[in-house]
Amino acid sequence: MSSVQVVLRKKPNKQNKYPIAIRITKNRKASYLFIGQYIDEKYWDEKNKRVKKSHPNSIMLNSLILNKLSEANNSMIAIEIQNGHSTASNIKQDIIGTDKLDFFEVAKLHLENLKNADKLRQYQTQKGRVSKFMSFVGKEKLYFEEITVFLLKNFESFILHQELRRPRTAANYMILIRKIFNLAISESIVERKHYPFGKSKIQIRIPESEKIGLSKEEVKILENAKGLTDAQQAALNVWLISFYFAGIRVSDVLLLKWSDFKDGRLLYRMNKNQKLVSLKIPLKAQVILDSYKHDSKSDLVFPYLYGTDLSDKRELLVRTRTVTRTLNRRLQLVALTVGIDKRLSMHIARHTFGNISGDKIPIQMLQKLYRHSSITTTVAYQASFMKKDADEALDKVVNF
Repeated sequence: MSSVQVVLRKKPNKQNKYPIAIRITKNRKASYLFIGQYIDEKYWDEKNKRVKKSHPNSIMLNSLILNKLSEANNSMIAIEIQNGHSTASNIKQDIIGTDKLDFFEVAKLHLENLKNADKLRQYQTQKGRVSKFMSFVGKEKLYFEEITVFLLKNFESFILHQELRRPRTAANYMILIRKIFNLAISESIVERKHYPFGKSKIQIRIPESEKIGLSKEEVKILENAKGLTDAQQAALNVWLISFYFAGIRVSDVLLLKWSDFKDGRLLYRMNKNQKLVSLKIPLKAQVILDSYKHDSKSDLVFPYLYGTDLSDKRELLVRTRTVTRTLNRRLQLVALTVGIDKRLSMHIARHTFGNISGDKIPIQMLQKLYRHSSITTTVAYQASFMKKDADEALDKVVNF
């Protein structure tokens, strides 16, 4: 004789919430099918086997419970008709499908693909996000059918209000989960009807980020800075080179080689997307470069990666991150010394180029200078700095 019943399992996750599960019992042996929802124990009505009305989402949760209970009952009856000797564990396995990869197994495949493609920065970042999601759900195996809108909204709330992360960070988690879900659908691991994203479900909205760059006057202050330590001046030199070459990324600045400079131009291949770049060497940049030539002990212009195996992608990534943190700390001290109240970092060099260029340079040329693959990326990036049209429109209305 077999039966199915909804229960609240007494094994809380790290948020001290308890999982709702379908208990499948046969011959006094039980197996549990989790539905992916967790609640505080105080909201569980043990007598009626349902979520109490005092829970803010009781109607939705109880509806989900009834649906899952009905699915399990129907599946169990069909399985019993076909095979009356199945165990509780076998019935559960037949319901969820033992041959299917779960979310974290597909996520592992996705991460391996990134690693094999030498996209180590993405690999490490997304690996951390998968681990965070696994910690939140409180188990190492999570079937795609268990990833519901309610679960994802709870996870998003956890990232925003308990982890105190920014909305953009929460969106990045959702984007990764969606990517893995889409991969599973494309490989027929899960049916599209279980897809929790889209209209009336989870809609990922990427918030506009505020990009703050330095003004022309503030850059002049940096160019004429006095009273800096040698380490601070060296960090400022790296920042200025980044700015002078249209906001070249710090990972590329640190890898600049003397052999990249030919006939008054910088010729190099970007680390991020392997695009070839050719830029004139501005006079201000040449002055800084000349100051390093006599001390150079390798083909690298700046000494920060000396001793690093540049062919080892992992070692290079770790070292670059460490150096970037060091440069940013020193740049903050530079800002304090010269009286700039904006947060000064290596990435701000890119924003500063965008801020000063503003509306002055055609968007197609900015796309070329930024080395963007798509002009829509350039338009979105530059939108924070293009204020002339809006300012003029405002003046036409209010200045009467």
